[in-house]
Amino acid sequence: MKSEKTVTVQSGYLILLLTLIIIGLSGYNFYSLTLPIYISVIGMMLGFFLFAGFMAIEPNSSRVLNLFGTYVGTIKESGFFWANPFYSKRRITLRAHNLETSQLKVNDKQGNPIMIAAVVVWRVKDTYKAAFDVENYETFVSIQSEAALRKMAMEYSYDNFEDETAEITLRSSSAEINHMLEEEISERLAIAGIEVIEARISHLAYAQEIASAMLQRQQASAVVAARSKIVEGAVGMVEMALEALNKKEIVHLDEEKKAAMVSNLLVVLCSDKAASPVVNTGTLHQ
Repeated sequence: MKSEKTVTVQSGYLILLLTLIIIGLSGYNFYSLTLPIYISVIGMMLGFFLFAGFMAIEPNSSRVLNLFGTYVGTIKESGFFWANPFYSKRRITLRAHNLETSQLKVNDKQGNPIMIAAVVVWRVKDTYKAAFDVENYETFVSIQSEAALRKMAMEYSYDNFEDETAEITLRSSSAEINHMLEEEISERLAIAGIEVIEARISHLAYAQEIASAMLQRQQASAVVAARSKIVEGAVGMVEMALEALNKKEIVHLDEEKKAAMVSNLLVVLCSDKAASPVVNTGTLHQ
């Protein structure tokens, strides 16, 4: 398989001076007729033919040279140059490009519809592959990036609500997901001589039709988790209260009174509203 070949060509300033001299002398001969007129015609044609070989290459740009269907090489130096006028000179930029994919609707590993998008930073590394191995390398980058994003989104769950055993999810493992996305896109774009500098998820959300239900589920899970912590703490406080009462022998409670006290304390500690205590001015048995 062929790859890029870097070539150097002649500086254009000397050829430009020579071309201007040829055109100038040819024009002068039209008026002076020092030489036959056909000499001036040939000189003019030669001068304008040489003009077709000039090219100015800006930094981080290149020219792919092709002679009658044969790849000659690539010029990557910046400056003013002259090459064979019969060469076709295709401009390919070597600068970094930003590609933001459209928001794609994909089913994750659990079958939930999600909306996902990515940002890919890329540049041309091999101009031969970019010019000749694919039809349009910019379109190729766009389509293959979206295909890689779809493939990755279908292999992982959005989160671990439904798949509690999942170690990597789209939402919680951003660094790992971005790294795998970059590798997947790089593998697909290698055929076009494209280098992927960075790839990352730029948008991730549930699809509109299930977003409300998923939000309620997440809120419910958060409430349950918070309540579990509250109950765990309340049980510890009740246990400490009973141990302190027994240790200091402030009051002796039978099992029935202990159960009532535990019940009352748990209600007070676990309630999400302020408690309204009732003061008993009688005995413990009234």
